[in-house]
Amino acid sequence: MIKRPSILALTLLVIYLYTSGADKDWPVYLGDNASSQYSSLDQINTSNVDQLTVAWVYHSNDAKPLDRGEIQCNPLIIDGVLYGTSPLSALFALNAATGEELWRQDLTTISGRHSLIKNRGVTYWTDGKEKRLLYGVGGYLFCINPNDGELITDFGNKGYIDLKEGLGRDMSNLDFLANTPGIIYEDLIIIGGRLNEALPAAPGHIRAYDVKTGEIAWRFNTIPHPEEFGYDTWPEDAWQRTGGANVWAGMSVDEARGLVYCPTGSASADFYGGDRIGKNLFANSLICLDARTGKRVWHFQFVHHDLWDRDLPAPPNLLTIRRNGQEIPAVSQTTKSGHVFVFNRVTGEPLFPIEERPYPSSDLAGESAWPTQPLPTKPAPFARQVFSFDIINDLSPDTLPDLQNQFVRIKPHIPFTPPSEQGTIIFPGYDGGGEWGGQAVDPNGILYVNSNEMPWILTMINAAEGDTNGERVYLQMCATCHGIDRSGTQIQGSPVPPVTLAALKEKQLDRQALSEKIQKGAGIMPPFGFLSSNDFNAVLNFLLKNGGGPTSENQNSNNEIVYVHTGYNRWKDAHGYPAVKPPWGTLNAINLNTGDYVWKTTLGEYPELIERGIPPTGTENYGGPIITAGGVLFIGASLDEQFRAFDMKTGKELFRYKLPAGAYSTPATYSVDGRQFIVTASGGGKMGTKNGDAYIAFALPH
Repeated sequence: MIKRPSILALTLLVIYLYTSGADKDWPVYLGDNASSQYSSLDQINTSNVDQLTVAWVYHSNDAKPLDRGEIQCNPLIIDGVLYGTSPLSALFALNAATGEELWRQDLTTISGRHSLIKNRGVTYWTDGKEKRLLYGVGGYLFCINPNDGELITDFGNKGYIDLKEGLGRDMSNLDFLANTPGIIYEDLIIIGGRLNEALPAAPGHIRAYDVKTGEIAWRFNTIPHPEEFGYDTWPEDAWQRTGGANVWAGMSVDEARGLVYCPTGSASADFYGGDRIGKNLFANSLICLDARTGKRVWHFQFVHHDLWDRDLPAPPNLLTIRRNGQEIPAVSQTTKSGHVFVFNRVTGEPLFPIEERPYPSSDLAGESAWPTQPLPTKPAPFARQVFSFDIINDLSPDTLPDLQNQFVRIKPHIPFTPPSEQGTIIFPGYDGGGEWGGQAVDPNGILYVNSNEMPWILTMINAAEGDTNGERVYLQMCATCHGIDRSGTQIQGSPVPPVTLAALKEKQLDRQALSEKIQKGAGIMPPFGFLSSNDFNAVLNFLLKNGGGPTSENQNSNNEIVYVHTGYNRWKDAHGYPAVKPPWGTLNAINLNTGDYVWKTTLGEYPELIERGIPPTGTENYGGPIITAGGVLFIGASLDEQFRAFDMKTGKELFRYKLPAGAYSTPATYSVDGRQFIVTASGGGKMGTKNGDAYIAFALPH
């Protein structure tokens, strides 16, 4: 007689099959809607990870002609298919077991010049019957059929929507770009965007769209309109002219409670706020919204009146905190300054005390730095906070005097020292501390985060003090990227080498061609069609003839003093090493139940320093970690182009593989036919490293 299984046994089997099916995939940017960067797969574990081999390699073959572009994509893997993007933002689908290309779609003909704007991935939606991919390129959000890569034409305008529409502002000469995937709640995609961090700039409002129709469902104004909460933290007309406060890093969703968590960036302009006096809500804030309606539930502002480009750099992590036998629904947020803030995600109550501490005032005319800033008492920062004379890099005795001389010429450093014409140290630098690759959190509440410890120097100039009108416009609008002397500076986060303009007048570049580039934008350069005809012609004359006619005033069109910065300048010694003593890059494990560190180790190394007998220093790093139930953390990120695996309990390195180009993205893990894979994008292009166009998957030998 055959014994029938019980109803309980069948129920447990269904639950097992359902959950194991879900666990085999990586269906959401950074793993899941909680942004945990965690997988329950455990076939690869601490005992066998050193046996990993390359399972397949896929080349997109679109970066080589230009030798530029990066891959910052965290790919999705669903039902054995990998969906990723190339250095130039083409979308493709691969057989996740073999790396064979199934289809490819390049929509840059619609999105235009923004193919070099980094794409960090795609969003997937299904109701169990229909499936859709939502994918941002430039200023557009496209709806794609996952089966063949074709546009789904009943969405928006024959398959896409223009994200510049519906912001409540004239956007004809402004940018609003999609770089990081939105997040799904029910039948909505909730999305932020990237915009100009100088003025003029678009507002960074958060919007939700119907995934079936493309119609807007709600909008939350991050720069509040009259009678909205936070309006009084800005000048009265700021909602009509000021930009920024945008969600470029991604979001997290508590599906059970219907709450979406949105981390915002700073207000524009990044480093001078004389035209936006006040706290500037909701810039630099974690905003908890009702996901169905967009109504604010609670918020916390991490930097008041930001003058240091302290955008919130990554989606927050949703986790459970355990204290005194109780479980608390929590949300943690890392910052560029190297702090971790932890809140009750329902109420917004801090789970570790936060103190408002006093900081210096500004010496720039018209500026009013906020007198206090909030910092958590626990956990301790995962990056050093003060650049003092005793931690100047002394590994190379021949460069030490020069670093010391530079140090005494710029302002003494403490956190939140306002920008100055003398020069201000930003440490940790513009790129963190924490960065966009995100941080992983395991079911036990242990947070794993990589960190940079690179000092940068911020120097301000009064753009109104140019000798001619053309020079004034150039200093205000162009010098940040092209340099005060037009020799070019490395644009923050850009894959494009510094672009020099110093020889334009000798080359006598066609005036019409240059005019069109400035007016419409080119590559990653935004359009400047908003300039008045007088200013436009003056800057053209200045670039082509090094002149532009005298001006009788030293102020902008609004009769305001305007300060701009001289570029994004890492502070390094003559050998190219950071000006601060090591470590220069770290990997940290923090118990968020207690606020205590579990371990800290360096991430990355310089082979030539190892040969000199210097212990691993760590390096600058971009892209985040993922963790697994097998007890293994995987991360690329480092300048040395290695892909590594670490023991989650101890921080011990267990595996490394030299990639053809740096993995400045966050990897993913998945399982096909019972075989677990780890995949990473090898795109390079940051920190002066070579470019690449590969996705590389690792697995245990068959």
